[in-house]
Amino acid sequence: MSVPHVITEKTYAAELIHKIKTRQANVAVVGLGYVGLPLAVEKAKVGFNVLGIEQNPKRAFKVNNGENYILDVKDEELKSLVQEGKIKAYTDFNCLPQADVIVICVPTPLDANRDPDITYIKNVTAEIARHLRPGQLITLESTTYPGTTQEVILPRLAATGLKVGEDFFLAHSPERVDPGNKRFTTNNISKVVGGVTPACLEVACTFYAQTIQQVVPVSSPAVAEMTKVFENTYRAVNIALVNELMLLCDKMGLDVWEVIDAAGTKPFGIQTFYPGPGVGGHCIPVDPFYLAWKAREYDFQTRFIELAGEINIQVSYYVVDKVIEALNRIQKAVNGSRILILGVAYKKDIPDIRESPALRIIPQLIKRGAVLSYHDPYIPFIEPRECPQFSAASVELSAERIAAADLVLILTDHSGIDYQWVVDQARIVVDTRNATKHVNNNRHKIIKI
Repeated sequence: MSVPHVITEKTYAAELIHKIKTRQANVAVVGLGYVGLPLAVEKAKVGFNVLGIEQNPKRAFKVNNGENYILDVKDEELKSLVQEGKIKAYTDFNCLPQADVIVICVPTPLDANRDPDITYIKNVTAEIARHLRPGQLITLESTTYPGTTQEVILPRLAATGLKVGEDFFLAHSPERVDPGNKRFTTNNISKVVGGVTPACLEVACTFYAQTIQQVVPVSSPAVAEMTKVFENTYRAVNIALVNELMLLCDKMGLDVWEVIDAAGTKPFGIQTFYPGPGVGGHCIPVDPFYLAWKAREYDFQTRFIELAGEINIQVSYYVVDKVIEALNRIQKAVNGSRILILGVAYKKDIPDIRESPALRIIPQLIKRGAVLSYHDPYIPFIEPRECPQFSAASVELSAERIAAADLVLILTDHSGIDYQWVVDQARIVVDTRNATKHVNNNRHKIIKI
């Protein structure tokens, strides 16, 4: 779809569109994490001046020194843009009046009861309201429940006395970042945009069209918000389906990986998903619960979605049972057994531990008395805030260390590990990712989930 066009007279919207098209607009990106920093780099690359707001002083310091910490950003690009003065990071919001466009890219976690926690969005909105001036575009990219932009952000901004669609412009355009994906990046992933008013939509679409190949306008911010949570709920439900199939295949003595590979040869009617030790990352374990929470407001029970969430949590405990079963084979109790975990990132070849299944499995093994160590080339240290029961550094992977372990547990199938070599050295291996698929010798040592 093309960028909508409704603005014909000289207004704040027309002036802002001109600034955007001529790259004179200053862009503030709030939150320089997995979404914000790649976005900031893309905007700076085409000529925008980017003001990055990052309240973690260590990150802000790194950005201002041209030091990259996000896998999807190229080190040399960030360094060059900082040296050119196109990107500068701040730890407060005092730069907001300079910004013509403000993009919110802050976390939206779940609380202890698995209800949405939009504290970061509310806090940032309060700061934007304090500095709001005519002629600014505010877009929310954080994943959230349908209604957040118009029910939470809009009233706080409108309370300033400025009018949406005339004085300022508000839209939602959900992030679609896939960390570690070499094919699809910020630039070539299509961008869904929903504006509060037609003018808001045109301004926002114009902004995103400067750096993104395809912009997809939708009728409202709520549609854009629902689009994102549906995308990830779709994945969560299908992963739950194959995880449940895995549990059944285990009871029937069938190899679920063989079944899925065979089913995947059908050229129509099926999209292949794979089982694992659980789901991780910010999106898939979180977004379905945002949708389920919002549905309750309408007296609607999302039974299918909530069941998928339960299954994806259940498989993490199933992994623990498989570890116990494997140790029984070598006549070892889990209590006191030395377990070497390979991979704690939530998926292969990325430095991201957010919502990783490892963070659910590790405490369960410790609770049963296991003595744990881990190796992950992408996660050099597990911080206390990530796993209070197991704050530790990654160990070197050596033949001696593998041989000294009673069991090797593969939780993340990083590409740089020689799994044939691992199996050859190990006493027994529990493989949750089918990483040992091509192992030839000593297959009797492998237990796959």
